[in-house]
Amino acid sequence: MADEPQVSGPGQHGWVRDLGTPCEASRVKIMEFAQAIGDPNPVYRDQAAARRAGYPDVIAPPTFAATAALPASIAAARAALPATGFTIIVHVDQRFEYTRPVRAGDVLYAESVVTSIRELRGTAMITVRTEIRAAGREHICTAWMTLAALPADGTSGLPPQASPAPGG
Repeated sequence: MADEPQVSGPGQHGWVRDLGTPCEASRVKIMEFAQAIGDPNPVYRDQAAARRAGYPDVIAPPTFAATAALPASIAAARAALPATGFTIIVHVDQRFEYTRPVRAGDVLYAESVVTSIRELRGTAMITVRTEIRAAGREHICTAWMTLAALPADGTSGLPPQASPAPGG
């Protein structure tokens, strides 16, 4: 089906490209994002201020990359837990490592891979690595996200684990 996440490229086992990307970083989206997070930095709103700071156009706040990373990360998490009963996925944590800032006009593409899954009190804690690139495959940043996958019915969808012996 055309809307399903696809495993990308030979030799990249486990990597998932979310077909909801690309994500265009327009000046308006960047400005709205900066307003939403309450960051008044003029390089996020004013092209002249961005140029004075050495950028060709306005740049996005560092967490803007989540707009591309989160859909791809969720697609990878869903692919890793296809039949476990986890239907609710919650964003828990994120960090980014940048090659360069996201700039107005960038079209962002994201590919994600699940790097670990662990159980915590009936919740699947999923760590996902996402590579975000601009057109032409230029690397923008690497994002790491922690997602919590919860079963819709409130029960654990993970297999039971052995309980430790009392006192020990």
